Amino acid sequence: MVVSKVTRKIDLNYVPPVSLSKQPGTNRSNKTENLEKESFQEVLKKAGGVKFSGHALARLKERNIFLGQKEMEKITEALNLADKKGAREALLICENAALIASVERRTVITVVDEENLKERVFTNIDSAVIIK
Repeated sequence: MVVSKVTRKIDLNYVPPVSLSKQPGTNRSNKTENLEKESFQEVLKKAGGVKFSGHALARLKERNIFLGQKEMEKITEALNLADKKGAREALLICENAALIASVERRTVITVVDEENLKERVFTNIDSAVIIK
């Protein structure tokens, strides 16, 4: 509500201007503001989570392949390295298994152990990372 000084009438339709800048009384930290500037992909990469497709989970179970915390950390490091090199689909070669992963989606697509390597040929990959 604003009272005009010239006509002494009340303007009930007046809406004060809204500023998008930091307003007093709000408690936004610099960390929050920095997160707003980061893309979702950057936040996801920092989180470092590796997902497994339903197919990959089924292969892990049926082939009795166990991936512990240490192996998961190595897989995460391998995906980070592949991502830095611009890879999209990578073959990750571990001690007891080979994994095909989407680097961009940070998702393991399938898992193969040595016994189930029929032709020992992997297609539709653009990179390979050897995990030690």
